[in-house]
Amino acid sequence: MPRPFASSADLTGKTQTLEVLADGVYALTAEGDPNVGAVEGEDFVVCFEALATPAAARDWLAVLRGRTDKPIRYLVLSHYHAVRTLGASAFGATAIIAHDRTRALIAERGKQDWESEFGRMPRLFKEPETIPGLTWPTMTFSRTLSIDLGGDRGELDLAYCGRGHTEGDIVAWLPRQRVLFAGDLVETQAALYTGDAFHREWASGTLDHLAGFPAETLVGGRGAVAHGRAEVRAAVAQTRDFLDVMIREVSAVRERGGALKDAFGAVHAALAPSYGRWPIFEHCLPFDVSRLWDELDGVERPRVWTAERDRQVWSELQD
Repeated sequence: MPRPFASSADLTGKTQTLEVLADGVYALTAEGDPNVGAVEGEDFVVCFEALATPAAARDWLAVLRGRTDKPIRYLVLSHYHAVRTLGASAFGATAIIAHDRTRALIAERGKQDWESEFGRMPRLFKEPETIPGLTWPTMTFSRTLSIDLGGDRGELDLAYCGRGHTEGDIVAWLPRQRVLFAGDLVETQAALYTGDAFHREWASGTLDHLAGFPAETLVGGRGAVAHGRAEVRAAVAQTRDFLDVMIREVSAVRERGGALKDAFGAVHAALAPSYGRWPIFEHCLPFDVSRLWDELDGVERPRVWTAERDRQVWSELQD
């Protein structure tokens, strides 16, 4: 029997958990749904990620307002995907910050990505009619950007670690508290989505750069917060292993003259024993393998995902 398309059949709500990671540092996790976070400055708040709709974002802000009533000055977007950006209008932020390439990707393919992700993950789009349109960053940077949190709170450092999950992923690092918000460059016990990725760079230099932060707490894009150096290292290692296995298996199929569907079967067989129970594993894998096949075939930049292309790839590999 064919699997339901992507996460279209995942209609069960997830339990949200607010964690206080340090004084004024918060993460909201939700059993494998996208994670979000916030950091208090002396007289303002920085929020990390925006969720898929303003209605979903308002639910998160209601939780945050139980901790602080400081105004939101900055909203930081780790990358361009719709489930991370389209709720931005709810925050009323003075500035929306992202990488230069994230802004360019929104211009290039933001509308198609919105339609694609709505089709794949409808449950995340609470009250989609509340979305006013694409989210446009008002501040961008290429390498690093630091936000002075004021008083004795130190700084929040935003950094580009290299191409990975997308062309423009950034992380948010609190050196004083040793907390790292890694976005989708690291998943903590949740499957990787790599449909817009640069697998070989991500698995090598980008993760090497990210692992160079001496984090004692790491908030990945999905899954539980990693607490302590051992859990942080494990989260990075699991992310790297997922990528390495994909690269190994797809490369082997190509070398023996196999087809894309053969590569999907090989990757699924290799990853499922360790990662098959993780959130969105079955959803992600057809799109992951399709992009990696293109990458190894010399397609430098990911092809644009559309709702129509999503269904075609799913039918070819999963049905």
